[in-house]
Amino acid sequence: MTIDTSIAADVPQAVPQGFEPHFRKSPLTDPWEPLYSKKTDRGVSIGLRLAKPHTNSRGLIHGGLIAALADGALGYSCAQATGWTTSFVTISLAVDFVGSAKIGQWLAVEGDVIKTGSTICFAQCLIKADDVTIARASGTFRVVPKKEPVS
Repeated sequence: MTIDTSIAADVPQAVPQGFEPHFRKSPLTDPWEPLYSKKTDRGVSIGLRLAKPHTNSRGLIHGGLIAALADGALGYSCAQATGWTTSFVTISLAVDFVGSAKIGQWLAVEGDVIKTGSTICFAQCLIKADDVTIARASGTFRVVPKKEPVS
């Protein structure tokens, strides 16, 4: 099966400054590649140039894509806030959709940790298309100690 990742020829393809190829791969996000990420003092942002596989039947960005990328950015932001020493699982995720995006736009999911504790982390993010907010998300994550490698 061939996936059409083409976008309009007149749309800029540049990746914004600070974003690099995403540091973590996942079977869920593999079809959405290339993904990019950026680590900041406040959290981890995930970005991508929107293409056809990211859309719904009306040609707009799919809400499920937004939710999945928000979940990832929020969890990575919690991990960064704890020095990448623990893992996290999602307890709750809420997404408010306030706009839409089209093929060719740069989508950025900007993670921001609100508070971390020994058992729970709270985080939020804004989802922007070409710097215009189209959604916001918040999540609560359970701290899970990393498993020791089995010898």
